[in-house]
Parts: sequence; structure tokens; C-alpha cells
Amino acid sequence: MSFHIIGTGMYVPPKVVTNHDLEQLVDTNDEWIMQRVGVKQRHISENETSAEMGYKAAVSALENSNTKPEEIDMILVASVSGDTLCPSNACIIQGMLGVSCNAMDINAACSAFLYLMETAAGVFARKKAKKILVIGTERMSRILDWNDRGTCVIFGDGAGAAVLGIGDGYLDSVFHVTGGMGILDVPQPVGNSPFYTKEQYLTPFVHMKGQETFKFAVTSICSDVKELLAQNNLTIEDIAYVVPHQANKRIIDFAATKLKMPKEKFYVNIDRYGNTSAASVPIVLDEMNRKGMFKSGDLILFTAFGGGLASAASLIRWK
Repeated sequence: MSFHIIGTGMYVPPKVVTNHDLEQLVDTNDEWIMQRVGVKQRHISENETSAEMGYKAAVSALENSNTKPEEIDMILVASVSGDTLCPSNACIIQGMLGVSCNAMDINAACSAFLYLMETAAGVFARKKAKKILVIGTERMSRILDWNDRGTCVIFGDGAGAAVLGIGDGYLDSVFHVTGGMGILDVPQPVGNSPFYTKEQYLTPFVHMKGQETFKFAVTSICSDVKELLAQNNLTIEDIAYVVPHQANKRIIDFAATKLKMPKEKFYVNIDRYGNTSAASVPIVLDEMNRKGMFKSGDLILFTAFGGGLASAASLIRWK
């Protein structure tokens, strides 16, 4: 027993920051950003926390699935930009929804929404839940160095969510983690412990080595997709759509070319939202669902990669 996706939702804050707006902040321009990343604009939170955005996406998903909050048996949330370390975003959102179910966060950076689904599949398999709410929500603007044009032009804020119900739609997944720091890091502040002697070498913002991240991303997408297809005796032609993490338009294009897969099967919205980390995949999922792109029986492939370093791919059959 696994699950079907029975409803989706998303939320982005109203403030839109264009590439031309960023030209006033850092040494960059629209042409450079579009060529390197593929982002035209991004939504930025002025006064909403990641938990508040996650709550709004959750409400949207509940409405889309015709589910009442009290029907939810577990809430799983992914975020690297929670406004508090404790309580977790999941606990905060649980309180906002006014329910008393189990709730917890999972941190796997940009791949985390796929980790949420795998965790949910285990809970369903043990018959511990009938409906689970999974949410990816990020206020990336809070953890960016807005003087660093290499990172501040890439990311955006937003949240996506899905309601999962008992079914047989979740078919398989693959996960790969190469633990370590140095390529993609978001350090916490050191604090003021008089006993801490290690010299602080990174400020508490997103630090990313672009070229290394690009190579890891393309390689991981291709290897994860091939592994998942092989495990299930499938070919590229069997897949209706790919729901990819929106890190960089060039990464998606390179991966599609290497996989010899039509680019039309890869949904892209990074131009409008930027990289929203753990919220990226569920935002794509909701847009595609609301557009009626999925047909019953379609095989949908999810792929994501990011800090950890971690990557994942999942396969579902649309209900």
C-alpha cells in the first residue's frame, strides 16, 4: 500500500522582484541572469514567514482535494529557511490549521519534497495514516547575501503542498547522498558560547560554488532517472512528464539533452519564481495539476538535487 496525490496547492508572496530591480542592488543585468540561470523574476516575502506561506499552500491543497484539516493524520514539512529552529515549521503549521496530528520537519534542502513523499509512503505502508499533508516552503530571501550576485539573483520565496491519500500511485524512488560541506552550505550563526573555539569562516547565508553545483546537478538528474527507469523496466517514452527541481534552466536543458528526452516533457517555471528550494517541486506539481496536464494512468517522474549533497528521483502513476 502506498498513496495517490489527491490534491495540490501553492502560494507565493505578492511582491515581485524583477531582474531590472536587482540591477539597482548588485552588479548584474537581465541578459546575464537569463543566460546563466533563466530567471526573469521572483517573489519575495516582505512580512510572511516560511511557516505562514506553507500554511497558505496547505489550505490551497486541502481545498483542491476536498479534505478537511481534521482528516489529516500527519504533516510533513521541508524547508532550509524556517524562521525558527524550534518549533519546527510542521508544528507551527499544525497549530495554524487547528489540528492535533503528528507533525515534523525533514531537511534535505532542494531534494526534500521527494524525501517527504518517501517518508509518507512508509507511514502508509504501516497503515498509520489515511491522509498525509506534505509541504515544501521557503523564505530564501531571509538567508541570502544580497551583495552576492552569484546567489541573490537565483532564489525566490514560496510554498507548495500536496495531500496524499491511500492508493497505489507511488511506484518507486531512488536517493543518493554524498555528505559534506564546501559546495553548497547555509551555516548557522556561531552564537556567543565562551567555550566555542572554532573560527567562524562562513557568514550565515547561502554559499554556493556554481560550477561544481551545475556538474553535480546534471550528473545526478541523469543517473537518478536512468536508475529509476531501469529498476522499473521503463524507457523515456513511457514517461508522460518530468517534474524537475527548478534550480537553473540550463541544468534542465542539459539533462534533457543527455537523457535524449524531449524538453517539452520537462516543465519549467523558474523564469517566474526562481529557485524556491524545497518548494520548487510542489509548486511545479500544482501548476501542472491546475492546468489539467495529467491524465489518469500517466507515469510522472520527479527529480531533484541540492545541498547535502543529495539527489532523488520518484515515480508515480497519476490517479
